[in-house]
Amino acid sequence: MGDKKMNSDSYENMLSTVQAFHQRHDFRGNGGEDLPYRVALMSEELGEISACITKGKKIEELAEECADLLILVMGTAISAGFDLNQAFWEKMKKIETRESRMINGRIRVSAFSGQQPEEG
Repeated sequence: MGDKKMNSDSYENMLSTVQAFHQRHDFRGNGGEDLPYRVALMSEELGEISACITKGKKIEELAEECADLLILVMGTAISAGFDLNQAFWEKMKKIETRESRMINGRIRVSAFSGQQPEEG
């Protein structure tokens, strides 16, 4: 057999699978890559994730909704033409230098006032 097994842990393979999905359904030609539309879809998925938590749904349903959101985020990077992998690592480099704070009994790592403002 000449088929190579796809590495399911590879970001590149995930991205190319989402890209192929966009192409198969002609998202670019049919409004599926319109950024305001994509933001609305991501908001919808985030609501579905929230409903899984607040309604005590099964972990499998939560996993599926999180996968939906990840696919939409990756597709948004394709639609907008930026490298999400690079953006991820650049952002991690920024946030790893931040201090954390407890706010209302929960940890938060953010750009709090008094910290250096982020560029861009």
